[in-house]
Order: sequence, then structure tokens, then C-alpha cells
Amino acid sequence: MSSAPDPQTDSPIGLVYALSAYLCWGALPIYMKALSDVPAAEIIAHRVIWSLPIAAAVLIWQGRQDQVLAALRQPRLLAMAALTAVLISANWLIYVWAITHDHALDAALGYYINPLFSVLLGALVLKEVLSRSQLLAIALAAGAVVILTVQAGRLPMVAMGLTLSWGTYAYCKKRLPLGPNQGFTLEVLLLMPLALIYLGWMGATGQGLSYDAGTWALLLGCGPVTAIPLLFYANGAKLIRLSTIGILQYVTPTLIFLCAVIVFGEPFEGARLVAFPMIWAALAIYTASLLRQAGRRRRDRRLAATRRMQ
Repeated sequence: MSSAPDPQTDSPIGLVYALSAYLCWGALPIYMKALSDVPAAEIIAHRVIWSLPIAAAVLIWQGRQDQVLAALRQPRLLAMAALTAVLISANWLIYVWAITHDHALDAALGYYINPLFSVLLGALVLKEVLSRSQLLAIALAAGAVVILTVQAGRLPMVAMGLTLSWGTYAYCKKRLPLGPNQGFTLEVLLLMPLALIYLGWMGATGQGLSYDAGTWALLLGCGPVTAIPLLFYANGAKLIRLSTIGILQYVTPTLIFLCAVIVFGEPFEGARLVAFPMIWAALAIYTASLLRQAGRRRRDRRLAATRRMQ
């Protein structure tokens, strides 16, 4: 008889799932860069279309397809899922455009800032109290954005767009009363008609669709490279601690950063030489505060357990 996972420990298989997801996402720029000749919106349409069969197959294997079918008959739930679908597709579109237009460093910056934006969102929307360490981390990140803005003469739109879209998506996703696999399936199901209409319009107007076999193979592969990491993450997140997720999430932007600088040869100079170290310092401070909070919770639980035994 299997026991329920302990929410206070990290399951080895959970770590494997979560780390696999972050490694896949970190290597994704190399895949997307190979599709630079394809419009970003068309890539997103293919991501939606070829993700759905995989997500549906997983649900059928789990025997949970009825939950998605039931959700289709609930207007309020459908509206919530439509909102998360719009947010995730916007995030995908900004990300793919950034990678295929030599802005991978900006994408890395956006995903570095995102955890701090989520903390700020919690304070503003949920009235969560921030520690001094968290306030300092947010101030450092804001300072980095100001430096980049002053140097460029405008906001780093790619980074801010990724941060806002993913942070808001994560916030809304938590309020969607569906499991992660069911929610993802419902999102791509809602996006499917738009994707088909867009590709149909592209074909009717003679744009796109006339690619070589290699490009078509990559477009068909957009389904697995989109769905599999999300499914890895959804299952891994249930088996490891929130503090562990908080640390592992830096794997992806770090790999994107390395791809941008080492593989794609994007310039890492000027304001970026100041802004990125500020972001890294902010994340180090934030991570240290996460670990301290987790340590306090463990000590409090041990103390409570000791008192109950007395």
C-alpha cells in the first residue's frame, strides 16, 4: 500500500520530474532558434495544435478526461480557463519572438525577475507581508530594470512582458479549480480553434506552410517540447517542497542566459553588466529568505510535535 507524499520532504522522483522540466525549458531556445524563419505566431499555433493530442492522451491514461468534459459545461470555469489560455499564449508568443529575434538575454532577464514579481503580486493583491530581505530583493530588481531602461531609453519590453504574463498566469492558474494536467488540456483545447483559423488564413493567403521537411519536423515537434516539460513540472511540483521549487526555477533562466551568450553570441555588455549582477544578488537574497522561512517552519513543527508528546 503506497503512502501519500510527505509535503515536508523532497521525493527523489519529484526532483527528477521538476529538474527535467527546468532543463527542458532551459534548452528550448536552441530548438526555437532553429525555427527563426517561421513567424512567431505560426509557431505558437503549432505548439497549441500538437500539444493537445499529448495532453489528451495523458488525461485518458489517467482516467481524468471527464473532468475536462465537465468543465466545458461550466461557464465561470470556462471563463477562468480562457483567461489563463490567453495569458500563457501571450507568454509563449513573447518568448518565441524574443528567441527568434536575438533577444534571448531579455528572455532570461524576464524569467529571472518573475519570482520577485510573484512576491510583489502577493503583497499587492493578497496583502502578504514582505520581510526586509524580500523588500531589498524587489528593490534591487527594480533598480536593475531602471538601469536597463535609462541605457536603452525605454523599458525592457520583452523582459517585462514575460514577467507580467507568466506571473499573472501563475496567479490565475492557482485559482483555476482543475488539476494541472486537466487545466493545461482545457487551455490548449480553447486555443485550438484560433490556432486552426490562423493557420487556415495563412494557407489561404499563401503565407507560410511551404516549408522543407526539416522545418515541418520541428513544427510537429512543438507539441512534445511544449507538453512534456509542463507535464513533468505538474507532477514534480506535487512531490517536492515549495522552497525547493523556488531554487530550481533559476535553472531555466540560467540556461537561457548561457545559450544567449555562449551559443547565440548575444552581446553581454554595457548596462547588462550592471543589471544582471543586481538581479543575481536579488535572487540570492530572496532564496536565502526562502530557506530561512522553511527552516523556521520545520523548527516550529518539531516544537509542536514535541509538545504534543509531552
